[in-house]
Amino acid sequence: MIANIIISLALIFVILGALISAVTAIGIIRLKDIYSRGHAAGKSATLGAIFLLFGTFLYFIGAEGYINMQLILGIVFILITGPLSSHLIMRASYNNRTPYTKDTKIDEIKDEFKNKKI
Repeated sequence: MIANIIISLALIFVILGALISAVTAIGIIRLKDIYSRGHAAGKSATLGAIFLLFGTFLYFIGAEGYINMQLILGIVFILITGPLSSHLIMRASYNNRTPYTKDTKIDEIKDEFKNKKI
């Protein structure tokens, strides 16, 4: 009984992770500049991958009866490296003066880089 509930939760997490990843892919295609695309890729792709891995983790608990530490390490690794790599790519784009879209109104980090030689 409990195993069926855990497997059902695993299925929900896997489907939710796949949907979030699909929305991320659509966002990356439709958004206009590197900063918006980086935000979509960094935040929602990380969340989608974590949901997929957590669903797989729950499946192994429910179906096989053991805890897979590799999946836990994968979740922690993606949780740390996903947003960090997205941030560094956007920071490098800003340093190279990649243009914004016309919809961008505020440059919040302009003062931070004003006196730095890059």
